[in-house]
Amino acid sequence: MRGFIRIFLAIFGALVLAVVAIAGFRGDYTQRTPIEIFPDMDRQPKYKSQTPSSFFTEGRVDRIPPYGTVPFHVATDQPYRLTGKMANMWGTGIPVTVDQKLLARGQERYQINCQVCHGTTGAGNGITSQYGLVGAASYHQDKYREMADGEIFNTITHGKGQMGPYHHIEVNDRWAIVAYIR
Repeated sequence: MRGFIRIFLAIFGALVLAVVAIAGFRGDYTQRTPIEIFPDMDRQPKYKSQTPSSFFTEGRVDRIPPYGTVPFHVATDQPYRLTGKMANMWGTGIPVTVDQKLLARGQERYQINCQVCHGTTGAGNGITSQYGLVGAASYHQDKYREMADGEIFNTITHGKGQMGPYHHIEVNDRWAIVAYIR
């Protein structure tokens, strides 16, 4: 039995030394490329942008966008209704007709999307504050009362501070919420 333990310990020690020796060389500088077990599309056949190509009839890789293509996230002159801005300033006023129907819609959308954090009266004491999530703004503070309507619309759209974006709400519904808050 003692002979078996000696042989086992000798083989085990040799294996440990081999692992340590192999692992110890990991940080060495080498000119050889590493072995890739999963290349994960590191190298793939493709054309670089703005290079010539015999594949397309124009002889170039870059494609001309189809007519009417709208650029993605490019600053354009969007109307106040979509951005809340007039030129480089926050706009004032609601760009949709404010009537009882709009205010009722705003109240409904507010109760669905905003009341959880801001509370029924907008005091920032929604149900989330009971569970340790603090920081919802109170609309009764002067700095929020003095905010332009466009800035409130933008805050609903893109979020601010701890408030996440609510751009999934329809544009007219966001303006209805602004009208209801006001």
